[in-house]
Amino acid sequence: MNIISFIFYCFIVTFTPGPTNIVILSTVHNSGVKKAMEYTYGATIAFGFLLVISSMLNTVLTAVIPKILIVMQILGSFYMLYLAYQVYKMDSSKPTVNHTGTFISGFLTQFLNPKVVLFTLTVIPTYILPYYVSMPAITIAVVAITVIGFLAFITWILFGAIFKEFLQKHKKVVNVLMALFLVYAAIMIWV
Repeated sequence: MNIISFIFYCFIVTFTPGPTNIVILSTVHNSGVKKAMEYTYGATIAFGFLLVISSMLNTVLTAVIPKILIVMQILGSFYMLYLAYQVYKMDSSKPTVNHTGTFISGFLTQFLNPKVVLFTLTVIPTYILPYYVSMPAITIAVVAITVIGFLAFITWILFGAIFKEFLQKHKKVVNVLMALFLVYAAIMIWV
């Protein structure tokens, strides 16, 4: 196994902007680090859960991937558009209940995120299963990849916290841009 290629692939996929990372940044901007951490815990659990599913059911999923992929595309697109709407209409000057920064929202965003589903369906069979088939080796890989994903989320939270003052100063523009990025991500599912 080419460990450098494996780590590079994991870092590129998890650290690059995607729906989950964009919502994390928006949540830090509008609701603070604590709320973003709640969201991140849900996203991390979903990420690890998807990796476990991929590891355990890889051979079965290979036969039905086209059917699963279209369902995930549809659900993921609608959910991302819903999140885009939520981010667009956020107003941090009004104390409201934020439904996008919850554990469940983080879990659902990550679980329905086609980027993550495709990643989890490819990383284990490409980098792990050709070389390691024992349960301890696969478990270590799943834990390592989940930790890398969590570190990516924390990086986005830190980025949001560091630039919070700037983001607050331009909150409407930031919300519109974050919403547009989510709409773009929803459209790119189909391209």
